[in-house]
Amino acid sequence: MEQVQQFLPFILMFVVIYFFMIRPQQKRAKQEKQFEADLKVGDKIVTKSGIHGKIAELADTTIVIETMSGKLKMERSAISMEMSAALVKK
Repeated sequence: MEQVQQFLPFILMFVVIYFFMIRPQQKRAKQEKQFEADLKVGDKIVTKSGIHGKIAELADTTIVIETMSGKLKMERSAISMEMSAALVKK
């Protein structure tokens, strides 16, 4: 019984860290993966570097976007989920 009481604070700290740090991060990663999977040609997007464009072509891991200055090929992971969602809401 004494040994359990000795480790109880560590167990509680792990539970708190899991629910406030690890779990939200996993949930966010899952949402981003779903966002990348749901992209389709014609969607307006914003990249993490701030480039605005419209999706012209889709491949497994890359996309081609049309910008005002031409076409750019980039990774799907370069698209910002938050900024693209804000652009669609406008």
